[in-house]
Amino acid sequence: MRGIERIVRGRLHYGWIVAGVTFLTLLASAGIRSTPGILIIPLEKEFGWTRATVSLAVSINLLLYGLFGPFSAALMDRIGARRVMLFALTLVAAGVGLTTLMRAAWQLVLLWGVVVGLGTGTMALVLGAYIANRWFSERRGIVMGLLTASTATGQLLFLPFLASLVVASGWRAAVLAVAGVALLIVPVVYIFMRNDPSDVGLRPFGATADAGPVSSTANPATAALAGLREGSRSRDFWLLVGSFFICGASTNGLIGTHLIPASMEHGIPEVTAAGLLAAIGVFDLIGTTVSGWLSDRWDNRYLLCWYYGLRGLSLLYLPYALGTQFVGLAAFAVFYGLDWVATVPPTVRLTADIFGRQKVGVMYGWISAGHQLGAATAAFGAGAVRSWLGSYQVAFMTSGLLCLIASGLVIRIGQASGGLRRARPVEAGASV
Repeated sequence: MRGIERIVRGRLHYGWIVAGVTFLTLLASAGIRSTPGILIIPLEKEFGWTRATVSLAVSINLLLYGLFGPFSAALMDRIGARRVMLFALTLVAAGVGLTTLMRAAWQLVLLWGVVVGLGTGTMALVLGAYIANRWFSERRGIVMGLLTASTATGQLLFLPFLASLVVASGWRAAVLAVAGVALLIVPVVYIFMRNDPSDVGLRPFGATADAGPVSSTANPATAALAGLREGSRSRDFWLLVGSFFICGASTNGLIGTHLIPASMEHGIPEVTAAGLLAAIGVFDLIGTTVSGWLSDRWDNRYLLCWYYGLRGLSLLYLPYALGTQFVGLAAFAVFYGLDWVATVPPTVRLTADIFGRQKVGVMYGWISAGHQLGAATAAFGAGAVRSWLGSYQVAFMTSGLLCLIASGLVIRIGQASGGLRRARPVEAGASV
């Protein structure tokens, strides 16, 4: 394509174009994954399903989103990110669109839980780690921070609009809008996405030598399971998995799924509650981008220790913030939002330092699976606690205490092996 050739010959390294397309794809995926928060109460009212029943579908979605990550990374190594992204977007659009026809709870579990879970799992944050490490030798931390921040941007763009659409036209209109967004991304990926710098005759950004195309002929399932076997023998791997389990249990599984219905139960309108979650996304966009910058410069273990500690304190404050309604929740949104997924860039960097850049996709995929297992546990557990006790307070407080435990776990990473390999310092004169 002549247009692509002109871009490649331009001053901007094509890796930034690929990162932009990836950001757009992850943004759409984040918007889709944040949708259940505004659907819980409408589905309860229309079908009479309990909070635990709806939460079960969300829990399965989050679990598959994480478990498929390492296999997705191995599949990208085999057939390329472009084909994987095109398949995932099509699958998600079909699964989301078909939910407008469901009549029974098992259909919600099948479509939103299984189909959409597998589709979004294929576009999990392992995609961001894969692109950052495949296309960038320098600036990997800031790229990973920006790609991780797509989660926040997705919330910011989608939630207030979808909540307004639910109020004005019903939940089916919101679901169809989400499916349409997934389909709109397909031609963008097809035209602009490339798998490797060598596909356009380039080296990774900042690379001083041509490493050649990085590809794998191994069976994706075999490669993913081999990564799990290697990781299971590492103490650092389990520390990363354990801390990331808590990360998932304290972010998208709990707050991403249940903050809107919890706010509505305290008298806050649905659109306002969605705007509050979007505000968390605004501050997370800032916090995660800065976290990516810091991960290139500071000890990532200490960054994670601070992040989990501060997040734990904010979650312990949340039940009291709900009691004060908007003023207290606004303070929570700022404090918690800066730390929403700021843990991802340091975790990816530690994974690369421990296991090497060539294995980071699969290894981070398994660590991310721990994140989503925690998210799935919190999504269903908080819904069940709400059904049994009539309140989310126990769920919020438990999650906050777990974050304080995670801050102690991450400090121990690298101690058994005598320290971590340090990444090459960022060159001040590097340019785009």
